[in-house]
Amino acid sequence: MVKIRLRRMGQKKRPIYRIVVADERAPRDGRFIAEIGTYDPNVEPAAVSVDEQAAKQWIANGAQPTQTVARLFKQAGIEK
Repeated sequence: MVKIRLRRMGQKKRPIYRIVVADERAPRDGRFIAEIGTYDPNVEPAAVSVDEQAAKQWIANGAQPTQTVARLFKQAGIEK
């Protein structure tokens, strides 16, 4: 199954995440299919940027967002 999830990047104790589409069997920071956005929790308010068209296309094709990514999509105004 294909999942839309977060990939951890950045420095130690200062994470920045990329929102990626990956096979659920792949490691968290391993191989991915596509990168569709970023999430930076270190700034106030947290910065989220998502390619809305790509996200909607992947969801329409059957990709399942994780709970955290679904919350970020809801904040960004992307609905299932």
